[in-house]
Amino acid sequence: MGNLDRHRKGETRMLEPGRNCWRIAPARRVSFLIDSSAYFPALRAAATRAQRSIFIIGWDIDSRTRLVQDGVSDGFPIQLGDFLKALIEHRRGLEVYILNWDFAMLYAPGREVLPIYTLGWQSHRHLHFYLDGRHPVGASHHQKIIVIDDALAFVGGMDLAQERWDTPDHEPNAPYRCRSNGQAYAPVHDVQMMVDGEAAAALGVLVRERWRYATGCDIHDTSQAETDPWPRSVIPDITDVDVAIARTAPRFNGAAEITELRQLYLDAIKSAKNAIYIENQYLTASSVGDLLELRLREPTPPEVVVVSRLTGGGWLEQTTMEVLRARLLRRLRAADRHGKFRIYYPDCDGLNGQCINVHSKLMVVDDRLAIVGSANLNNRSMGLDTECNLAIEAAESRTAKAIGDFRNRLLAEHLGAGAERVEQAIKREKSLISAIESLRGNPHTLRLLEGEVSPDADALLPEGSVVDPEKPIDPDRLIDELIPVEHRPSARKRIVATFGLLAMIGGLAAAWRWGPLHDWLDKDTLIGVGRALQQAPVTPVWVLGAYVLAALTAIPITLVIFTTVVVFGPTMGLVYSLLGSLVGASLTFALGHAFGRNIVRRLGGARLNTLSRWLRHRGLLAMLTVRLVPVAPFTVVNLVAGASHIRFRDFLLGTVFGMLPGATAITVFSDRLAAAVHHPSIANIALLVGSTTVIGVVAFAVHRWLRRREAENTACADSSAG
Repeated sequence: MGNLDRHRKGETRMLEPGRNCWRIAPARRVSFLIDSSAYFPALRAAATRAQRSIFIIGWDIDSRTRLVQDGVSDGFPIQLGDFLKALIEHRRGLEVYILNWDFAMLYAPGREVLPIYTLGWQSHRHLHFYLDGRHPVGASHHQKIIVIDDALAFVGGMDLAQERWDTPDHEPNAPYRCRSNGQAYAPVHDVQMMVDGEAAAALGVLVRERWRYATGCDIHDTSQAETDPWPRSVIPDITDVDVAIARTAPRFNGAAEITELRQLYLDAIKSAKNAIYIENQYLTASSVGDLLELRLREPTPPEVVVVSRLTGGGWLEQTTMEVLRARLLRRLRAADRHGKFRIYYPDCDGLNGQCINVHSKLMVVDDRLAIVGSANLNNRSMGLDTECNLAIEAAESRTAKAIGDFRNRLLAEHLGAGAERVEQAIKREKSLISAIESLRGNPHTLRLLEGEVSPDADALLPEGSVVDPEKPIDPDRLIDELIPVEHRPSARKRIVATFGLLAMIGGLAAAWRWGPLHDWLDKDTLIGVGRALQQAPVTPVWVLGAYVLAALTAIPITLVIFTTVVVFGPTMGLVYSLLGSLVGASLTFALGHAFGRNIVRRLGGARLNTLSRWLRHRGLLAMLTVRLVPVAPFTVVNLVAGASHIRFRDFLLGTVFGMLPGATAITVFSDRLAAAVHHPSIANIALLVGSTTVIGVVAFAVHRWLRRREAENTACADSSAG
């Protein structure tokens, strides 16, 4: 690749503390651990040699994770939770610190909730578990760092969690690739770096700083352990080399913004002369995309090779991140006048519709620079989430050779060829792209990734700064994006009306329990009617029919949900409420679709026409918003959504996830109201007052927020007119 001429004496180093990295510290040994079958056993072997401390800092952790798949001879349990407990009991003086992201409920279905309680970790005074929630709204703790005795550290893309284990073969239907419940998952590819020496000690400082920031507690450094935790089975890829540590952290609660990683990626791309090799889960970062586009437009651009996954991990990513990737790919291909850009996805025979989940986050530039860590090439990782990457810059041919070998090993895995064949092909073709093309076609191979999405999906997604923000989310700006100005007064009125309806229901309930209505409607009779309805075999049909009738006649959905919960109780009431709301919403959506925009506009006027345009252009995000913040009655929203011709899937998903918080709040209120009426104990009345207060505070906050934004927009309009 012609790299040795760039290591001549006197060349300026690219890595610069305070600019594109936090610190540069020497490591005696460095290894690139490709896939979890290399990382997990190495970590386990190192942990068994720990003397005084193990820090685990991550986005996710699952105590049921198996660090090895077969039997072990070290005498410790297989699963992570039991393994850590056994380590503490076996090694006196060992302290284990686990800092895990206090995750959003969006990720809850795929996570183990509070392993500190499910595994009994809280009973171990030497095991310290804490959920890190010190982030702006919408941000996450995404670093994946493990430090052992301040002498050995791991940094990369892998958490100690479910759906991480795989081998470089990525075999279809591999029996070891399954969750703890036996459910199989798709192949996954990832990379972790292992370093020792002063580089590991510096990472020890970093994790202590994060622990103090998240918990408020200091962990004092002690003298370095005498033993060497480096696993004996791992041969270093590089020895005696400087390692740079680069971070991302958002501005929050007085803490300064850190964007070393963004600058590192930009400087790396600027420095490229021959080839940039990228592996990443995402490709949506605006700053990185802009610079790649500029470089591809140069008269003699470097080659840019990206290996990513074919498709995302679910409907949410497919309708957001894949759309943003498609937009960037169109720009890069338009700029690529010299045929220097390729994006591939790995594939192998027998996957039958599955795709290999490329979860690695790395960049190799000219055999001169290797970057590995937790940061995706999306906007979040550039400024919103906390991230940590390691970087090695070659100062001599020995390190340059090791960096090139690392890239070649990665390509060998993806192409089903040996690393030596990859190296020979690169030398023969004198081109990274040509070398890859000459080796494609094996059972394990790289295929060209088109990355296109439908025009409808592209049109429905707002700008990337809303879906994939680089800065902490500004709620005011989000409201401006998702709720048209002309609909905010209606939203405020509907919030007041909804809360007033609940207050009226509460007043009627009190009058029935303690006033003259008590004599007119016998409690035992009502309970008997409720039980008869619950036991009737056709009850579900009647309930769903009631919701359809309510949707057709525009009866307030809040009243219908309240009645359902009172009759059927909180659990079945909530289930019936959501199912009934979906059926009623779907029917009125179909009616709106059949009537068309013209009839809906004539029936509803100009204001509903703007709502129609808004729903059509914003799609899923608009449906989520309109269910959370009621800008119009339930039936009207359904009709307008159908007339707007947004995708029915987006309508359903927006309805389910948007209505769930409100339906849950009404369920809790209704259940506590019924309990307070039937059994007016202090506890039941206190719970009713508490649930009512929470609903009232939220309603008041949203009402005030919308009023403030409305006033600000009016002032801006008046100022512009003047």
